[in-house]
Amino acid sequence: MAEDMISLIRENVIQGRVTQDDEGFDEGKVGQPGVSELTEKALAQGINPEDIIKRGFSEAMVVVGQKFEIEEYFLPDMLASAEAVGAAMEILEPHLVKSGIKPKGKIIVATVKGDLHDIGKNIVSILLRGAGYTVEDLGNNITPQAIVDAVAKERPQFLGLSALLTSTRIRMRETIELLTESGVRDKVKVIIGGAPISEEFAQSIGADGYGADGFEAVRVMEALSTNVEG
Repeated sequence: MAEDMISLIRENVIQGRVTQDDEGFDEGKVGQPGVSELTEKALAQGINPEDIIKRGFSEAMVVVGQKFEIEEYFLPDMLASAEAVGAAMEILEPHLVKSGIKPKGKIIVATVKGDLHDIGKNIVSILLRGAGYTVEDLGNNITPQAIVDAVAKERPQFLGLSALLTSTRIRMRETIELLTESGVRDKVKVIIGGAPISEEFAQSIGADGYGADGFEAVRVMEALSTNVEG
């Protein structure tokens, strides 16, 4: 019974169906429970929230990522699946607290000063929540000082910076420099991403990791988490 429910959750995340009113990619799905309803049912059946996340959301998003990489899915399709996970995570979060399940780590994410684009950042945030991380999203157009202040206050293990404009990626360098000046650089791993970002640029400004897309960002986080734990 539990495996059947988790399988349905996986299927509907891949279909990008948040609620029963959503069509999905296959015909005949309208009226059938979406990810939100299925998550509620799974909790009512006593299924462990951690199992829902790991075997439902995370495994489904691996499939979505594979479909995206081979261009079977495109950005709107990926966004639909990410939105389904995001909606379900809001349902799960209170239950995670009650069950005492500890998050893998905490990350602050922000789009840097001068850049108002946040689709990529939002996708990364949802995927990280689905993978078991606590995410605090500062929003977009955030100054280096505001980011550093948040790191000093919240003490996350990770910081994710996003930029879509080439002209704004300099803010990433400024933020890392300010982290150093403020004495907190060695306390946080910095991951950067966005269209104008590359592995070479990440290394040149002293970032700890680079994610070419949301799925790669999650893989980088997992690798860095292992290093932090070790």
